[in-house]
Amino acid sequence: MISQPFKTLISPWLKSVALAVIVSFFIPVGQSPLGLSPLSLAEAAGKDDRKKGGKKDKKAHKKAEKAHKKAQKADKKAQKNLMGKPGRQFEYRNGHKLFIVAPRRRHFKHIVVARPHGHVYWGYGHHYSDNDAWKWLAFTAITLTILDNINEQAQREHEAAQVRATEARVGERIVWNTGEAEGYVVTTREGRNAEGKTCREFQQSVTISGKTEQAYGTACLQPDGAWKISP
Repeated sequence: MISQPFKTLISPWLKSVALAVIVSFFIPVGQSPLGLSPLSLAEAAGKDDRKKGGKKDKKAHKKAEKAHKKAQKADKKAQKNLMGKPGRQFEYRNGHKLFIVAPRRRHFKHIVVARPHGHVYWGYGHHYSDNDAWKWLAFTAITLTILDNINEQAQREHEAAQVRATEARVGERIVWNTGEAEGYVVTTREGRNAEGKTCREFQQSVTISGKTEQAYGTACLQPDGAWKISP
């Protein structure tokens, strides 16, 4: 005959054993009570991680796309202000109206910015501020008198071609055309100076109403990424 205290101790143990037998009868070996094997659980965890990673990538992509659209909007706004802002100062040369919104000769950082001909504005090419265009501002030293006869859009396209020419292959013409004027910029030679800096010789050409004018200039790439015109 079993004593009462012993019954109290063995009863929970018997219940646990009975429950384990019943569970093992209905659930296959190697499978968890949730119906997933250990491998399936790992796969589920990996799938969850991939899902989270995908959400992060989508979020980063949307953020970058939003920033890009904001930058485009700012560029369009700046271009609109530059191309048609009422009350801008101007001067006439050869019967053409030239907009003047900056000094013809000025300094930005260590760079001399000189525009003796054409329209005078901040920035260079498709960059509408000196802070964005400082690497190429020195190219204003390569000038053409024919710039007095073209509009600001054509002048900016001409400068944008000069920017692209700094990275183009030697001999590759960077062509532009606005309908009323056209031209190109090409790197004619490339080498290194005595200081070991990369230097390029450029040829600029602008044509309007059948008249063409060309100019040459050599510039060297500085350690800070800016171009400097060589004497």
